Parts: sequence; structure tokens; C-alpha cells
Amino acid sequence: MAGRGLTVERITRTAADLADELGFDGLTVSAVARRLGVKDPNLYAHIENARELKVRVALLALEEMADRATAALAGRAGKDALVAFADVYRDYAKEHPGRYTAARFDLDPQTAAAGAGPRHSEMMRAILRGYDLPESDQTDAVRFLGGAFHGYVSLEMAGGFRHTPRDADASWTWTLDTLDLALRSRSRKPT
Repeated sequence: MAGRGLTVERITRTAADLADELGFDGLTVSAVARRLGVKDPNLYAHIENARELKVRVALLALEEMADRATAALAGRAGKDALVAFADVYRDYAKEHPGRYTAARFDLDPQTAAAGAGPRHSEMMRAILRGYDLPESDQTDAVRFLGGAFHGYVSLEMAGGFRHTPRDADASWTWTLDTLDLALRSRSRKPT
């Protein structure tokens, strides 16, 4: 019987895989139903609408990235932690472009707070503690790092760096070196 074995988790994982293949913007309930070999109404027994499907993919992506970042940060501090954390974002985007886009999907405040997004901020704040930034600078620094990581990765994913001979990996290293330098310059520790 069609629809047997469907669960919210299976639907979400299938949707995430499709987002990586088709792009997050191209993700539809119909596409997921086709991939699962069922009719659209079978999915609506598990999800309310297309927005819920996208929210679930966003939450999955945030969780996957947070888990990777947690593992990457273990035992690291300072620049090593900064680079490890940033590399998680970039590598995840290359491996899972649709999921990466989903991770930036606009979530309502209650859903965002219940997801893994706060873990990302907590990890960034842990990295910043290694730089001994004043508490008053930490929110700005989290936004600064997030903007730099996501901005670079988004431009790279869109092909924005294909038009120059400079290798994108070399520019990524330069970017992270510069972020480290900027954070050290704002530190309360004498350099």
C-alpha cells in the first residue's frame, strides 16, 4: 500500500536529499511525494504544508552542521577553533548545497530557539572566549563571523570566484587569517 512506512523523519531526509539535488528553492511537496513513490495527500498526513517541510529541512541542516562543528571544535582554541568551525560551514555547503541554503531559512523565533541555531551561536561564543573579547563585543563578533563565513560561502557557491585566477582556497585562508587578526586586535589580552 502506498504511503506505508512514511514517517516525518523519512520525509524530511528525502526532502533534504532533494534540496541538495534540485536546490532548496525548488523543493516541493510534489517532488518529495514523487521521490517516495506516493501521492501528495500521503505526505499531508505527516506534514501540514510546504512551509513545514522546508522548516524541517532547515532544522535538520542546522542540527547536522552543529554536530559536525561540535566534533571539529573538540580540543581546539583560538585560531585553530576559528578555522575548524569555519571549515565546517564551507565543507557542509559543498557537500549539501540545498541543506546549507535551508539552514538560512527564515524561522519563527520559537522554532529557531528550539532548533540547533542557538548551538551555533554558543560555539561561536566559545571560540570568542579564546580571544578574550569583552562581553559587550561578543554579539557583534558573532554577527561579524557569521556574515564573513556565510557571505564567502554563498558567493563561492554562486560561482562568484570563478572569474579570477586566484584559488578560492587561498582566498579562504586569507579571509580566516584576517578574521583571526581582527579578533586578536579587539582582545583584552596584551598582544
